[in-house]
Formats: sequence, structure tokens, C-alpha cells
Amino acid sequence: MEKRQLGRTGLLVSKICLGTMTWGQQNSEAEGHEQLDCATDRGVNFIDTAEMYSIPPKAETHGSTERIIGSWLKKRGRRDDVIIASKVIGRTANTWLRGDRPSKLVRADIMDAIDKSLARLQTDHVDLYQIHFPDRRIPWGANPTRMTTWPTPRDPDETPIAETLSVFDELVKAGKIRHFGLSNESSWGVMRFVFESEKGTGPRVASLQNAYSLVNRTFDVNLAEVCDREEIAFLPYSPLAQGFLSGKYNHGARPAGARETLFNRSDRYKTPNAAETILEYTELARKFGMDPALFANAFVASRPFVTSSIIGATSIPQLEMALQSTDVDFTDEMLAAVDAIHQRTGNPCP
Repeated sequence: MEKRQLGRTGLLVSKICLGTMTWGQQNSEAEGHEQLDCATDRGVNFIDTAEMYSIPPKAETHGSTERIIGSWLKKRGRRDDVIIASKVIGRTANTWLRGDRPSKLVRADIMDAIDKSLARLQTDHVDLYQIHFPDRRIPWGANPTRMTTWPTPRDPDETPIAETLSVFDELVKAGKIRHFGLSNESSWGVMRFVFESEKGTGPRVASLQNAYSLVNRTFDVNLAEVCDREEIAFLPYSPLAQGFLSGKYNHGARPAGARETLFNRSDRYKTPNAAETILEYTELARKFGMDPALFANAFVASRPFVTSSIIGATSIPQLEMALQSTDVDFTDEMLAAVDAIHQRTGNPCP
């Protein structure tokens, strides 16, 4: 599988990154190991996880995904063959991540998070350590289609970005992490981290992990220029819009065992005009003779600004289809048809 450089780091990551957030609830340890074997056999060398996983987040299952990856690493002895990315949670009122307190992006909480992640992963370092979402109060996903609150809300104890970045500097120097990344971040946030790193506060941002799909192309507006000019790798997640772009939920269907059927927490993909737009994209895929899931994954993987597309699957057939997306020739005709829909419908699922 093709590999691309992760920002300025020198790391070469596969065009597909294996997302893992279902392991520990929808998927068992054995199934997680099976997916890891399948993906790595196909040339995937990039694995993404988080202390909060599996999803939906629960006290009793947080960290389960890292533990599954850790047991696979120990069993297979392949730590040097893979690049592992994990995440520390942003500000949350939940106390179960830290054991006795809400979490913020302050030194004590970041140190607690990385040490627990390393223990679960059974490794001495994480290759890419990301902030899962900001300490600041901003919309989930960071890029709404319009501003609804002005001035932007602030917590009185908001953690300064410089303070947070200085902790990541400690982690790099201690050898616990190799590189630093962001997730669910805005253009302002990314540039502020770049600014602080250029002042010498801490490591430079290597990557940005935000949602990107046929129904959410907000990255195209401002963040694309930021990542291009600052040489920051873009790692899009949810190319299938949590499965909605596979077409399995079209016309209100709720298949047994599907994520939306089990958890009913995909409000991001049930906004006004979302169902109609998703139906239009899935019908477009079939006009081109392609499975909608393959079409949606191929669209994201084919974008020139994508370093590695983070795919997710709960079964081997789903995983194999996602892996095939890198082999699809996403033609100019396909892109023109996609852009024609996007011009009319915009980004219904930011």
C-alpha cells in the first residue's frame, strides 16, 4: 500500500489508517486482532486509538481499545512494524477518566493519560499523541457551517494553549511520544499551536484529525490552506459518516446490530437535509456501478490533501471494502458529479 509522509516528521504512514473505536463494545478482542492481522497483511502500518475508546464512551469500557491493541502487539511482537496514534481527551466533566476529577488539558491530567495509555498498549512510546478535542468551548468537530454564539464562549479556567503545549514538550523529551497532533480543531486553534511552537514552547503540530466525508467538507474552506502552507498532515475520520454513506440507513432503515440501531447517538448525521443528501450520494455511487461504501471511502482516500484516511469496520468484509478504496480510480467525472451535489447541498453534517 502507498505510504505518505506524516507532515514534517519523516514518518511514512499507509494511505489507510485503521480506526479502532468499536473494539471493546461492538467488537471483541479476538475480532480486533483479526482486523489488525487483515489490515497489516494488506500493508497498513498506521493504527489510531484513544484513551476514551471504545465508543460510546463509558466508565467501564474506556481504555479497552488500547488494551486490545496492546495484547495484539505482545502476541505478534510487531511493535516496530506499526505506527501507533493515540489521544488524550480534552476538557470533560466526566470523572472516570482521571478517577477522581473532571479532566482538562493540564499537566497532571495529560501525564496521567499518557502513562495509562502506554501501560494498556504495552509499549514505551506512542508515535503520534493527539489532543482528542480542545480544552476550549467550541462546537464538536470545530467547524460549524455558521457561528451561532458571539462572542465565542470562554470558561474562566480555560487552559492556555501554551501551557498545554509545554506538557507535550516534556513528553517528547521523556521519550514517551515521538510527535504531537490535533483532532477536532479549528483553523484558529491549529494556527495558535503553530505560533506557540515557533516561539519554542513545544513540539510542532504534525497532523490534524477532523471529520471529512461527502456530507462534511468543511475542511476544504480554511483548514485545507492551513495544512498545506504549514505542512500539517490531514487524517480525516468518518469517511462513511458513521456508516450513513453506506446507504444502510436510507429511508429510515435501522439494521440489527448496526451502530445507529444499537446506540442511537449519530445526531451529527441526522440534521435537516442530511437524509436526502445521503440518499443522493448513495444513488450516485450506484450510477457509477459502485457500492456506496466503496465510493464514499474512495472519494476521501483520493483527495490530494489527505495523508491517511482513518477507516472503521465492525466486520472483515467491511474492512476489506474500505481497504479496496485505495485501488479505485476516482475519476474527474465522479468528482464533477460529487461537486455538483455539494454545490446544492453544502455540508449538512458538520
